[in-house]
Amino acid sequence: MSEETIKKPSKKKYYDNVNVGKRTKQVVYFAEQQDKAAMFEQFIKNSDKKKTVVVVKSKRRADELCTYLNSKDIKTTSIHGNHRKEQIEEAAEAFNTCKINMLITTDKILQSLELSDIEIIINYDLPHQHEDYFSRLILVDEVGESISFVSPEEEGYLAVIEIRLKNEIPQEVVEGFIPSNDEVAHSTKDKKKKLRHRNKKTKKASKSDDTKEDD
Repeated sequence: MSEETIKKPSKKKYYDNVNVGKRTKQVVYFAEQQDKAAMFEQFIKNSDKKKTVVVVKSKRRADELCTYLNSKDIKTTSIHGNHRKEQIEEAAEAFNTCKINMLITTDKILQSLELSDIEIIINYDLPHQHEDYFSRLILVDEVGESISFVSPEEEGYLAVIEIRLKNEIPQEVVEGFIPSNDEVAHSTKDKKKKLRHRNKKTKKASKSDDTKEDD
């Protein structure tokens, strides 16, 4: 048998939560909810320009974040359930052809899009269902990275995600960002002090308008 006919067995690729998590870079940044926009702004300014999809939990937040970033000369586009199908398709095409490199959307719209070459998924809001986190993660499986901005109210969702991952997601701080809360600011400067899971009991989301998810 010639060497050309000998084929090495291909390694099977598994797409369960644990294996996708092991293959894909994930990072957590902790912030108070009111500081997230400013922290994200600083994160973007510190980073190379990459094709980035930002996932938020509501139409209102998508528009608010888009307006804020554009006011800071960070060009981005938001699409959600209030936009016409043609607008959503145009935004997706602009992203795929690199006319824009940042898109803000919700889980429901994200699931309907065919986006190519996503380099970073930003979990601006952690989803209430861990399955949605892994749906986002698989979009950057192995080739990209997942960045999560987590408020104290979302740490319960993070704990569930980490249980499903069977691993703790590494925590980092955004260089140059100063939290509005002095206590948090001192905590982030002290690398030995951990911010994660500050409350031992898993927090349940309230049923206020701010915690509702939409498309």
